[in-house]
Amino acid sequence: MTAVTAVTGETEDRRSSGGAGSGSGNASGAQDEPGARGDAAAGAAPGRRGRPGEEARPEDEDPSAGGGERARVDGAEGATDPASRAEGKREGGPEAGAPEEGDGERWDDGLIARRAVDPTDPAGDHGSLVGGEGHVPIGGPYAAPLRGRLDALRELVGLSRTRLDDEALAEAGRVLDEAAARQQLSARHTVVAIAGATGSGKSTLFNALAGVPISETGLRRPTTSAPISLSWSEGAAGLLDRLAIPPRLRRRPLAGGSGDEALQGLVLVDLPDHDSAMTVHREQVDRVLKLVDAVIWVVDPEKYADAALHERYLRPLAGHAEITFVVLNQIDRLPGDAADQVLDDLRRLLDEDGMAVGEHGEPGATVLALSALTGEGVGELRELLGRLVQEKSAAARRVSADIDAATGRLRSMYVADGRPGLSERARDDFTARLANAVGATAVGEEAERRWRRNAGRACGTPWLRLWRWYERVRMPGGGLPQPKQPAEEELTARQRVEQAVRTVADDAAHGLPAPWAQAVREAAVRGAEGLPEELDDLAAELGTPSGRLPRPAWWPAAVFVQVCMTLLQVFGGLWLVGQIIGVLEPGLLPPVLVMLAGIIGGPLVEWACAAAAKGPARRYGQDAERRLREAAAACGRAKVLDPIAAELLRYREVREQYGVVSFRR
Repeated sequence: MTAVTAVTGETEDRRSSGGAGSGSGNASGAQDEPGARGDAAAGAAPGRRGRPGEEARPEDEDPSAGGGERARVDGAEGATDPASRAEGKREGGPEAGAPEEGDGERWDDGLIARRAVDPTDPAGDHGSLVGGEGHVPIGGPYAAPLRGRLDALRELVGLSRTRLDDEALAEAGRVLDEAAARQQLSARHTVVAIAGATGSGKSTLFNALAGVPISETGLRRPTTSAPISLSWSEGAAGLLDRLAIPPRLRRRPLAGGSGDEALQGLVLVDLPDHDSAMTVHREQVDRVLKLVDAVIWVVDPEKYADAALHERYLRPLAGHAEITFVVLNQIDRLPGDAADQVLDDLRRLLDEDGMAVGEHGEPGATVLALSALTGEGVGELRELLGRLVQEKSAAARRVSADIDAATGRLRSMYVADGRPGLSERARDDFTARLANAVGATAVGEEAERRWRRNAGRACGTPWLRLWRWYERVRMPGGGLPQPKQPAEEELTARQRVEQAVRTVADDAAHGLPAPWAQAVREAAVRGAEGLPEELDDLAAELGTPSGRLPRPAWWPAAVFVQVCMTLLQVFGGLWLVGQIIGVLEPGLLPPVLVMLAGIIGGPLVEWACAAAAKGPARRYGQDAERRLREAAAACGRAKVLDPIAAELLRYREVREQYGVVSFRR
């Protein structure tokens, strides 16, 4: 039995009634939506086609029947209980033809009167519009490998937001959005688009697969001006809404046709010509092709090698080979074995496009020849489509191929040449350059000389120190304080620091993709701000050590011996003076020997002290140089090397995520 529903213009919820009707079909299996949607008389079903031998009911002819009512059946209204409907089915009650609740099939368009048809009734009419069916979220989660790739792509985009511009990440973001949108929609349906050039016969093939003339064909070009859908089962409203196909262009094939059982779940979309002279047609093709699960490309013997097809579509979509059908139509026009020759040349062109052809059980595009006009090969295409629909994997394959395409475009932004990073050699070279800029070597040498001078003053003869003082005073400007470091040398030191930063940044960025190399250089430049000033402060603080210089253990003994040598000289001189003036007894040799011992012993002690002071002085200078080097290295590491290392670590993180995304299990 068939339940009749009439709705005037307001969308009504059929959820409580467990199902709803569909608009009646005409003799060809398809009917357009009435022009006046709000008119109850125009919206009412003009008639129905029942089982053989069944007469039309008066309610079907009456436009006012059911106006504003939810449903009207023979002697029963509002029977929504599933048990009641099941009982009605057993007893041939009025609800016997309505789908049970939970089937996910409900009609609430509110535009035209529809009637629910028992899906198990082989004589039921399925040649009606399906535009108003409400969407029930029946999508399921993707498989674990694909879900992992999507999660990794989402994290990859998040980590790259501050390093890559929005334009570079736009395609990846679109893939994530479309994958999420497709996941929320029916997983039981497979959306397949039929695309082709002008005159290729795609609308004829569309009608051949439907079994009824649904899409307009003819010599006028373009014939198809808007996408037309054909759904073999209910529940595809959300998918068609996503494709922006209006309800008036949604069709259903006749029930019981050849291959209908295998094609349950197929949604076929006839697209306008991709080479149409009208821009809006090409835009519609490009838009829909990004959203469908699979594509049938229809080519003809004259334009199968068209550059517009290969360069604009097949070559960019080479990674979508597993969900691509390439159909050579109109083989009835080719004599003898010409069809096989054209088919081989088509496979060659696809191979040049980079699209793998699925042969000998290998994954790839399906290539076959047929004639939509005579029906030759259409059955084979039906069988292949049925197999694709029953596998229910085309949507996941499409998402996976989209991810591959997005990661392919991003490859140059994530994959480096070689093994980038900061090597120990680069770090040591940077430290050495900073030490050179801060004058660590000169500071060490100056500290060593200072230690030696201190030792010389402590252990040297007083006469030699007096002579050296006289030399300094006698030289012009010798007694004045030394001027500060010239400005030219300060500029040279700043330039050395900048050169050191540029060198280490270039070394770290070598081999990195351009965005990350730029990020490394920018991090180094930002960190280097104020680095010369801090190095100057370190040089001023550690370059001239303050306080008393350290003395070795032998130092007091050497000073005591030098004092003794001086006393011997003084004692010998006084002894001689005393003999000269007659105070002491004459005797030249003893005082002379005493004086010679002091005179010779003083320089000897000074020389010995200078020789002994070389080691401690060198170690003191090395310590001063090491302290300044370490301080400069720590400053450079904190301000330059650590930011560079952080950028390299971030790159390694996104590189790992990119590896997860690009790895297709």
